Amino acid sequence: MIKFYFHHTPNPMKVALYLEETGLPYELVPVDTYRGEQHEPAFRKLNPNGKTPAIEHDGQRVFDSNAILLYLSEKTGKLAGKVEDRAELLSWIMFIATGIGPYSGQAVHFKHVAPEKPDYAVNRYQREAERHYEVLDQHLAGRDFIVGDELTIADVSAWGWIDRAPLVIGENALDRYPNLKRWFAAIDARPAVTRARNVGKDVDFKKERDDAAMRALFPQNYAAA
Repeated sequence: MIKFYFHHTPNPMKVALYLEETGLPYELVPVDTYRGEQHEPAFRKLNPNGKTPAIEHDGQRVFDSNAILLYLSEKTGKLAGKVEDRAELLSWIMFIATGIGPYSGQAVHFKHVAPEKPDYAVNRYQREAERHYEVLDQHLAGRDFIVGDELTIADVSAWGWIDRAPLVIGENALDRYPNLKRWFAAIDARPAVTRARNVGKDVDFKKERDDAAMRALFPQNYAAA
């Protein structure tokens, strides 16, 4: 049984979609990051970086969403893609992990979360997020999936952040990326997506982004007491 440490944010949602798409059994373990549960010693043993998601499986800990997707796909063979497409899959997984994910996250932070919104930072991260969208849009011309001719963890990983496009680059922004928009609509229509969106819906996660939540989410922004 997979123990899945979860908060309802883009990176854990990738893993939720993978688990729902593949039907692998799992136990959900909520981690309320607004309450600082990601910093508790027990969780830090699972992820020294203090972020969700993480999993425990067969006596192993795995943290970082893309590492989890790679680990589970290799372990189970599900959504791993074809052997002949392995190099392509690894390339796009790393593109998502080092490009779409972090630049989207920083774009959201400086546009919607930061108490001060410096023009340079807002422009830098949004424009880089848009550039990554353009790369993926061009790649998806004439393609139904990011890698090969079937759903893989590359699609699952990209979905987690493209789902937040309105926050990252603005409402209706995908209209500028027709291939990406078509791909996202097809992935988002899968029944597993509906199930993934319902993961943790019965958990009373804190929603207020008050001072305590900001200190839990971004402790490095505050001087040590």
